[in-house]
Amino acid sequence: MGKKIYKLIFLLIVMDFFIKKIFEGNVDGDVHNQFNKFSRGEFKNRAMIVAKKSKDKFNLSTTAEYARGLVRALADKLGGGKTDVKGVVVSTRDLTGELDFQDKKQFMGVKQYIIDREMSGEEILDLCDKLSGSFVGLSFSVGDSELKIKPKAPKSAKPSTKGDQPKVDFCKLKTFNKDVAEGLLFDIPLDFKKVEINHEFIIDEIVISDELKEEAGGDFSKIKDLALRKGKIVRRIVIDEGEEEVREKDFEA
Repeated sequence: MGKKIYKLIFLLIVMDFFIKKIFEGNVDGDVHNQFNKFSRGEFKNRAMIVAKKSKDKFNLSTTAEYARGLVRALADKLGGGKTDVKGVVVSTRDLTGELDFQDKKQFMGVKQYIIDREMSGEEILDLCDKLSGSFVGLSFSVGDSELKIKPKAPKSAKPSTKGDQPKVDFCKLKTFNKDVAEGLLFDIPLDFKKVEINHEFIIDEIVISDELKEEAGGDFSKIKDLALRKGKIVRRIVIDEGEEEVREKDFEA
């Protein structure tokens, strides 16, 4: 399946976060891009969430996998309005001429483009669409919602070797927006005080179709980027320090 097909589907269900899409069977380009750097293996402590609720206010902390989804969710809420935006776009490509950035840092072939300017929600969404293969970590506020994302490249996708859990603080969102909370916590009631969610990605197979081989023409980088990952997501949920609930979903993306 090519990028054009993924992008078409992506535009239809843009507001859902990628784990929710998998569990509801709505795999699209956004989901594919979450996994196109993964090899076969078991990847623990992924897409982690710590959510706290006080009255109607949500304090949501996540690992880096949710950065793009959170940026899109708030940008969609902002719409044509403008706000001050700070953060980075991380890519191995030279984005000069494609991206309006204020500074650039580079290390080991990875480029960090510094964003520090006023942007509309529509501009942010357009940036996300145009740079679908890049990491977008932008911090900004919309009304009573405040999003903060660490301005750095997330760690690469490597199979788990240690049992240490990472800190769940790469992305932080304070909001009264129930829709965003429901997107992350789609399978639990929202009458909690604290929720902790942890995922394990189990990749059993890299699916490379004959069509993809022909399209790539021996370009192994393109094959790696467009090949589908097939496996299972294990979702572990602890609500208000109760017993752990485990849910599983097979997927191909």
